[in-house]
Amino acid sequence: MATFRMARINKQLQREISLLLGERIKKETVKDAIITGVDCTRDLEHARVFFTALAPQRRSALLEELQSVGGVLRTLLGQSMRLRQIPVLEFVMDESADYGEKIDSILARLGMNSVSAPGEDEDASNEEEEDD
Repeated sequence: MATFRMARINKQLQREISLLLGERIKKETVKDAIITGVDCTRDLEHARVFFTALAPQRRSALLEELQSVGGVLRTLLGQSMRLRQIPVLEFVMDESADYGEKIDSILARLGMNSVSAPGEDEDASNEEEEDD
């Protein structure tokens, strides 16, 4: 479980990396990366940077490009953040959206694509009984 300080650092790293990719990195291809989260170790040695892209087929190429600018990003983070140590960045594809789509398709095949809130069905059946 992350402490409040670590959650703050993770959020700040996510924000700064997103800004740096959009504004300071000259490679146009890395601007397609959407940073979805950062998980930094407590000792600030390593940070896993989760990313996705709008085009799923583009993610593996984007991973290689992000890894190639990792050192430059770390240097720029050192200039913009006030941390005792800037972590080594490890880029990881965020597959949670793919997993969510897979679950949605399974639910749709089972006919459960619209799940009602608990108690909604009971209210509807009670109203029908009162009308009789």
